[in-house]
This record gives sequence, C-alpha cells and structure tokens, in this order.
Amino acid sequence: MGRAGIRAITMMSAIALVTLAGCSSENTPDVLQTIEPATPAAAPEVGPSPAGEVRPLDLEVDALAVEPATGTFAALVDDGARVALFDDLDAAPRLVDLPSPAATVVAGPDGTVLAPATGAVVRIDAADGGLTEVPVDGTARSVAVLSDGRWAVGTDDGRVLTVDPESGEVGSTVGGLASVDALAVTGDAVAALDRRQTSLTELDLADAHLGPALRVGEGATHLVTDPFGRVMVTDTAGDELLVYTLDTIVLRQRYPVGPAPYAVTYDETRDLVWVTLTGSNEVVGYDLSTGIPQERYRFATVRQPNSIAVDPVDDALVIASATGDGLQRIPIEG
Repeated sequence: MGRAGIRAITMMSAIALVTLAGCSSENTPDVLQTIEPATPAAAPEVGPSPAGEVRPLDLEVDALAVEPATGTFAALVDDGARVALFDDLDAAPRLVDLPSPAATVVAGPDGTVLAPATGAVVRIDAADGGLTEVPVDGTARSVAVLSDGRWAVGTDDGRVLTVDPESGEVGSTVGGLASVDALAVTGDAVAALDRRQTSLTELDLADAHLGPALRVGEGATHLVTDPFGRVMVTDTAGDELLVYTLDTIVLRQRYPVGPAPYAVTYDETRDLVWVTLTGSNEVVGYDLSTGIPQERYRFATVRQPNSIAVDPVDDALVIASATGDGLQRIPIEG
C-alpha cells in the first residue's frame, strides 16, 4: 500500500501543529510545557488462557528486539542491567551484563543489538554476546541506524546526536526537546518521539535543527515504522493508535484500539501492525491499507505484555511479560 491509500486528517493535523509550534524551536527543557510520561497499565490477572505457547521465564522483560540476520531475540531484563539472548525460545538464554542500565534494545546492523545507556550506546554481538561501547555525552534513551550507516542517538535531556559508530565522532547535535524516547527513520526522514511532550518532531540533522512537530494523543509511548513510510505510535494514555507520515509530518490515521496500548511492531509478511493492550492482556493485529485500521486478529496474552516482536523465521508473534509470566509465541494461521 502506498501513501495514496492512507486517509489524511488534515484539520486535526493543522490544529496539533499550531499547538506544538514551540517544539520546533531550540528551547531548553526547563521552559517547555511537559507532562508526566505515560506508562503501561498495571495489567489485570490473566483471564482467558494465553494463545499459542507460553514458555516459563523467571525474568521480567522491559523490552524485546529480534536481530533479523541470526533470528536471535534480545530481551532487556533486571531493570535494564542485563540482556537475555535467545537463540531458541525453548532453550535457556545467554545473559549479558551491561556496563550501565539501558533504556531499551533495538536491532542494529551486521548481526548486532543496540542498547542505549548512560554515557554510551552498547553494541552487542548477537552471535557471541560480545560488547562494544560507543561513548555518548549524556544518558542515551534511544538509538536508530540512519540510511548512511551513522546512528541517531536520543538523550534524556532532549538532544539527538549523529554518531559514527566506529570512531564515536559526533557529527551534529539537535537540541530543544524535553526527552528523546524513540526515533523513527523512514528513508532519509527522521523523527523523534518525546514522551514528556507527547509529540513527534521531524529532525533536520544536516542543518542541526528541529522541524515541524505534531501532538501525539494524550500520552504516547512507543513507535514503529514500515516500508511504506508510515510511523505508527501508541497513545497509551489515550487508548489510541496514531499513524503519521514524514516529510512533512502529517497525521494520517487515528483509531481507538482498547485499554492502554503500549508495545507495537510491524508484520511485513501480512502488512499488519500489532499492538499490545496492557489494560486487558491482549494483542490486536490491524490492517491499515483501507485508510482506517481494520482489526484482523485478536489474541489473549501473558500478563503485562509490555514488549512484542515478529519472529523472522516463521512470522510468529513473540510477546514478553514484564511480570515474569513468560515468553509467549503465537503462530498466525492464514
């Protein structure tokens, strides 16, 4: 599906752009209007039996990523202090101690997983668990690989640095946000999710300044991109899924999805976006191709489904519990 198939909500976008006009200037965080960042709902006790298979895991998982070349799953555990590497979800993981607690884990280039942490982005070799630290000035909260191989690194004080992962050299710095909690890269366009302003802001990394910004619901938490240039964001406080395109940023779709949506991932095989609902222990698959999200699947999950990924081997869903209730694997038929 191309951009023509996505319905524009132009009036809402225009209003939101005016509301967040201040986000496009080089303000400092102490003069920005911010909110308390949204968090996942405290999930209820599981009702229906979780779909698929659940592997017991005595670890509370805060984030989950899959390295596509090796199929290795990386789970951030122990309050960010360690990463558990799963070559096989049925086998015991390899535990890797991090030099400092990380905020999340994301897939990196060339068989690696990246963990933004205090003073560095930690590069983890998925094959052997070896660590390399790329120094960062500040506390890194997010990282994304740019089209030219450099990294964009977001910090807890609202800066985005472009970093050469080999030399550690910083090419540019864009300031003015309250925090940079996630980064979206679609082609050459880059945007930053700021949970404290619940905003999505385009970045001009070449000229080192903020671009246009839009409000993201009442309390945004996570985002994912797809090959069509869409940026899908969960509004955890507002119980919605919002879909944007960049260059220049436009809100294309907005849809109520249920109680406290949190983790989100894209399923390229089925062209679906999967959203976990922490308020009801569910995961829902949406088709965005008609211009408004259409529900295609809904499954019961393990308790507190705070993270999700798609297995590159067989396209099964993998969901991790943040309360130690295990790893769930859901094969999707049809």
